[in-house]
Amino acid sequence: MPRVGVLLAVCLVAALVVAAFVLPVPEPVRLRAWASGAGAAAPALIFLAYVVATLVPIPRTVFSLASGLLLGPVLGVAVALVATAVSGLLSFALARSLGRRVVARHLTRASVRAVDERLTVGGWLAVASLRMIPAIPFLPTNYACGLSSVRTRHFLAGTIAGSVPGTIAVVVLGDTLTGGTPPALLAAFAVCALAGAAGLWFAIRRHRVSAHPVSPQL
Repeated sequence: MPRVGVLLAVCLVAALVVAAFVLPVPEPVRLRAWASGAGAAAPALIFLAYVVATLVPIPRTVFSLASGLLLGPVLGVAVALVATAVSGLLSFALARSLGRRVVARHLTRASVRAVDERLTVGGWLAVASLRMIPAIPFLPTNYACGLSSVRTRHFLAGTIAGSVPGTIAVVVLGDTLTGGTPPALLAAFAVCALAGAAGLWFAIRRHRVSAHPVSPQL
């Protein structure tokens, strides 16, 4: 699955590069003007494209950038976050309804059971921590959570909470494509990665403490 996502991303970037040389690409300001003139149709189309595309291994960063470029920072963040939640729930439900029965027999293995228990005990914090690490892809995480025993409400809360920082940074970057890239955006990605790793470590450590309580000293 990750190789397919990388291949699709490379093909998408290559297609965009070829289109940039072959087709007359409008300036970002004109694209924003077109989206503003389209009224409610623009956010609706971006929302649908965002949800459908992220149900396959296509990086959602591309659509977060497009949301910021076409809709601006406020509406762009709102559309990107709602689409992220909807897409995440759809793939989560798909994995839970179809794949859970297939992998149920493997949950007796110690390694698989350990991962399942860490996600379940960690709850929304474990999911949010995974979302905040840029190197962890969106769609495989949805499937992994759907195959685990994590509750749906914890998955949704963790997905939204963990996606907020990175989504805001990418949407704002899309909004500022006509100018320079603020150095603060690069720092935002680093902060998100560190915060996600720290949160994931805390969730795992909390699980270990709860699984192996310290006996009181007499």
